[in-house]
Amino acid sequence: MSTDKKSFFGVIKSFKKGFWLACVMELFERWAWYGLFAVLALYLTGSTDDGGLGFSHTEKGQIMGIVTAILYLLPLFTGVIADKIGYKVSLVIAYLLLISGYYLMGEVNSYFMVFMVFLWVAVGAAMFKPVASAIVTKNTDESNSTLGFGIFYMMVNIGGFIGPAFSSTLRTQFGWKIIFLQAAIVITINLLIVLLFYKEQDREKNNETITEAIKSSLVKIWEAVKDSRLSVLLVIMVGFWTMFNQLFYTLPTFIEDWVNTKALHDSIAQVSPWIASAMSGGGDSVNPEMLINLDAGSIIVFQLIVSYFVLRMRHVSAMINGFIVAAIGIGITFYTGNGLYTILGIMIFSIGEMMTNPTFSSFIALISPKGKEALYMGTYFLPVFLGNFLTTFVSGNLYEAWSDKLSLLQTEMASRGIVMPEITQQFTKNDYFTSAASKLGMTENEMTQFIWDNYDPNRIWYFITGIGVVTIIALFIYDRMVIRPKEAQAK
Repeated sequence: MSTDKKSFFGVIKSFKKGFWLACVMELFERWAWYGLFAVLALYLTGSTDDGGLGFSHTEKGQIMGIVTAILYLLPLFTGVIADKIGYKVSLVIAYLLLISGYYLMGEVNSYFMVFMVFLWVAVGAAMFKPVASAIVTKNTDESNSTLGFGIFYMMVNIGGFIGPAFSSTLRTQFGWKIIFLQAAIVITINLLIVLLFYKEQDREKNNETITEAIKSSLVKIWEAVKDSRLSVLLVIMVGFWTMFNQLFYTLPTFIEDWVNTKALHDSIAQVSPWIASAMSGGGDSVNPEMLINLDAGSIIVFQLIVSYFVLRMRHVSAMINGFIVAAIGIGITFYTGNGLYTILGIMIFSIGEMMTNPTFSSFIALISPKGKEALYMGTYFLPVFLGNFLTTFVSGNLYEAWSDKLSLLQTEMASRGIVMPEITQQFTKNDYFTSAASKLGMTENEMTQFIWDNYDPNRIWYFITGIGVVTIIALFIYDRMVIRPKEAQAK
């Protein structure tokens, strides 16, 4: 049966109960994840007297980059395990790991323990990821799968928007601990949903052991990546994901360090006090996560429109254009300390993301040999994994050396021979800024501007945008040397 024989509402009615349960669970899971992840960089590097952990940016980069990279590699194994033990059992295990992990993240404060507990969360998320997609697959068919996955990924962005929006208000009003409780509570709702409402369909019996199944899965992935058309594309897409990750790993702390969000709040309040209040969580400064959240909000509103225009382009042309737009957007966000330009840059970047990411998935399907579509799609996570791993160094070591306000200020104080106390629980990061400003005879805003003018912390935009430029050039060469000749042969 084909979709053109059904009306839109006819297709909607054709979805089974399991499909809608998967969509709701995806929304809540993304709510919990992004509700934490959108503010995690701020929490890890925040001053201890504000409830943050006071970690260095290198430590932040390692925690966020390495753990999230592992998260995107694990589904290669957790998907196989889920097929063996069943989806319902897998979901229960995933939710128990997530609930306990999210709660404990708010209770630990050493680098080692935060790393290990976040890794615990990542294992839970990796148990969930392949199961949610598999449930959608099993509850759709040729007549409704396209719309079904469209709805499913819309839930991803709705959850990704709601989570940070709630976190912004909650942390402003009640402090950091409530963020972790929020995530644990939201996942508890998911646990109740799966226990009370989800009934697993009959599973296909497989006599392979889990070890044999994992080995078989690795062999199949290797078989796919031996195709140069796919492997070269996957390597190129590492650049996109490395650039994309800066939105969550690096930009929040850049905004916190260098963008005067109080002035931005006041500017927005002149137009709409309600919007200003919403973006500040009830405070007097716009919270960085609410600026980042414009990306998810834009996707919810504009993805269908952008996808419609992208349909008129060749797949690779759409990806190249998307990269160009995304690189321009991310460059603008890091080039200036003006909050209005930060908003403009994020909005531009979101358009590039909308052009690129769905097209990438579609293009993998297009170049897949007949009968191997699922095998090729299974490689999608590989550039995401590598992109997160590389972000460890961009958001960590590079940011700390080039753009971290504290590190640059410490360099300035040392160059002047001004002795400053070490940062401790008693003498916090905020205390350091206050004391340094006083010894320099400046206000804190004047001191921030002085460091900006003399150390150029925005130069990190050269590197981040450079990743985009290299990716664009590589994709252009790939198109000319690999894809266009294939297209010419097919004619």
